[in-house]
Parts: sequence; structure tokens; C-alpha cells
Amino acid sequence: MSEVYFYHLTRQNVDQALLPLLGKCLANSWRVVIRGAEAQGLALLNDKLWQGPVEAFLPHGLAGEAGEAEQPILLALAGQTHPHDCLICIAGVEVSAEEVTQAKRVCILFQNDNSADLQNARRQWKTLTQAGLAAKYWSQAEGNWELQAEKAAV
Repeated sequence: MSEVYFYHLTRQNVDQALLPLLGKCLANSWRVVIRGAEAQGLALLNDKLWQGPVEAFLPHGLAGEAGEAEQPILLALAGQTHPHDCLICIAGVEVSAEEVTQAKRVCILFQNDNSADLQNARRQWKTLTQAGLAAKYWSQAEGNWELQAEKAAV
């Protein structure tokens, strides 16, 4: 059963929060697509992932580059579709209920200091849970990630 996880970032930025999340996805042998809103933001994220610690290297690439089909982690723009087990949406990018059902997991990361991201996450929570999908809302407001809300699939 597909699930959507909402990650409310209050103590980290997106690239910091992605590192352990991506490591867990790769440990599950999942192919991951990180969907962003603009090419420049994805290029910056690509650079940050390349500059990460050697012992925690995350193999990845940008959609449209040679070898994209072999990349375990692919950074792609909204509107592009690529095979995946886990879809991670950043920068307020939307995901449909149909896309959630086609993935093992969908993660929506949103920054506390971005009111548009917050509103978008609230809207998506309502839309996706009303569509009968399972959803979990995680927050790091108290330091560690804690489950704050959960809706079962119907």
C-alpha cells in the first residue's frame, strides 16, 4: 500500500534532510526521483549532493543527462515522469493521488520559513487524505523527527 509522508522542516534545510532519507531509500533498493520546481534549484541540489561526505556518497544524476535511466537517484523537474519507487517532492511541487498509488512511498518536504510551502503542504494533505490515501505528518520541532499526525487509508 502506498503512503505519503509529509516532512515539516523546522531545523534543517532540504538538502540536509534529504541525506538520511535518501540513504534509507537506497538501503531498501528503491529508485528515487526528487522532483523540484526549477532547474536552478535542482542544479544547486545536484552540486550539494556531489560535495557530500565520501563515506555517504549518494549516486545520482539530473534528468536529461546521459545515463539517467541507470541513476538510483534522479533529480527531475515537475512535469517530467520517470520510473521510481519513491518520489520526493521539494519546493512546493504538487503530487497527484494517482502518482501516490503508483509509488511505494511519496515524501513531501516543506520548509517552516516558507509560507507558500506550508500552505501547499496543508492543501496536499487535505487532497490526498480525502482521496483515501494513507498519510503521515512528521515534524522536527522538538529536535528529532516525531510523528505528529497519521491518517489511515480508506
